[in-house]
Amino acid sequence: MPNPQLLATQRINPTTWNAPFRYDQAQLRPAPQQLLTVAGQGSTDADGALLHVGDMTSQMALAMANVEDLLAAGGMDLRDVSRLVVYVTDVDAALAAYGAITERLEALDATPPATLVGVTRLALPGMAVEIDATAGR
Repeated sequence: MPNPQLLATQRINPTTWNAPFRYDQAQLRPAPQQLLTVAGQGSTDADGALLHVGDMTSQMALAMANVEDLLAAGGMDLRDVSRLVVYVTDVDAALAAYGAITERLEALDATPPATLVGVTRLALPGMAVEIDATAGR
């Protein structure tokens, strides 16, 4: 069921360079009744084992799938995300693999404000991507 708050979302984009990355520079939304905060998700399986070491695209895709699983468990989806933060250990490789995120966003016509942050290391050795999100409905 579509989130009625999305109909009232004002997308704020004074420029258009961000469009290929499927995010808005800002959004003005009505205050949600429920807020879901998703802790950083990596490319781990249900037992917490890191998968796809050395493969940025696969790590990004699985981390995004893990975010989507938690959103669904909270009765939400990517259209409800009001902030997405993507932490990576290699920004150039992440930009080359960013389609793994944009294809999921595009599938739902979601454009949450997003930030890509380069870091020196993540929680597990070999982890190259960690994604956290804030969603509301």
